[in-house]
Amino acid sequence: MKPDKVNIGGLAVSRFVIGGNPFSGFSHQSGDVDRAQMRYHTVAKIKETLAKAESLGVNAHISRADHHVMRYLMEYWDEGGSVQWFAQTCPGVGPIAMGVGNAVRGGAKAVHIHGGVMDHLLATDRFDEAAEGVKMIHDAGLVAGCAGHNPDVFVKAEEVGLDVDYYMCCYYNPTCRDDDPVHPRGATEMFHPYHRERMSKLIRSLSKPVVHYKVLAAGRTEPAEAFEFVAHTMRENDVACVGIYTEHKPDMIQEDIDLLMAAVQKQAWFKPEAA
Repeated sequence: MKPDKVNIGGLAVSRFVIGGNPFSGFSHQSGDVDRAQMRYHTVAKIKETLAKAESLGVNAHISRADHHVMRYLMEYWDEGGSVQWFAQTCPGVGPIAMGVGNAVRGGAKAVHIHGGVMDHLLATDRFDEAAEGVKMIHDAGLVAGCAGHNPDVFVKAEEVGLDVDYYMCCYYNPTCRDDDPVHPRGATEMFHPYHRERMSKLIRSLSKPVVHYKVLAAGRTEPAEAFEFVAHTMRENDVACVGIYTEHKPDMIQEDIDLLMAAVQKQAWFKPEAA
């Protein structure tokens, strides 16, 4: 079963999107898993995983706007890959402008402001910087978005009319970013069910397409239940982003797509002819 496609900012995007956190060793589980993911994900293995995803109908990849990602995508595209890159600015690398610059130079189709940065801008009353970042993305000719772990980010974005094409809504708010937008490796993270419930309720009211992410609570939620919940929360032009780590589960991509699409096909808004 292949995912259908939706429209995000004029781009045709597969309902299932492959995430990049495992490729960069961000497991959101433990330091040991971080290191295991980094060792496993050589550039060759990442390219193999992207190619497998594309063969299954996935046409978009969300990952950090850093030189590691730019390198493997350059190689992948040079060797015939065509996945669309949705780049995420990353505060550990530099400010929003640097992330946007990397995305433009690296061939991204879309850019969104990092969720930790958006959480931090909201907490420090600097939300106008998000509008400046979005304008920078649009001025570069790219589709623009913003991410967030705190649902209030999207409440604020709606209130001020932030000119984005999509939202990246995290199902969980595992660490507070009020004082620092950067996620510290090894920090204790909380994945509470009420986070997911609150974000899910909010998503249904948002005016932009939503990329649903951390839908599996970084491996803490049973996949069948997680994808049923995602499909029930989704609207017609929403997609799910899932990080892929195949070392111990080679068929993970196909299994996840099948679970998502089986659940999506039960929804009243689903158009079978689009799949």
